[in-house]
Amino acid sequence: MKITSGKIVAGQIVVEDMPFDEGATVTVFSREDSDSFELSVEQEAELLASAAEADHGETIPASELLKSLRPQT
Repeated sequence: MKITSGKIVAGQIVVEDMPFDEGATVTVFSREDSDSFELSVEQEAELLASAAEADHGETIPASELLKSLRPQT
């Protein structure tokens, strides 16, 4: 998995240094113009590890996730 930034130029995503193979399938997260964020090295490592788990099918059902997010009473 790779994480990089790019820009839209003439309706296409342009990434410097072309770190992706031709024909690669990618997922694009878009932020609003006023939104931005930066990750620490640790946060980026956690994000990559979580994405790798999902790539390997290590997931939980959405209903279980939503239940875990509800306040415990």
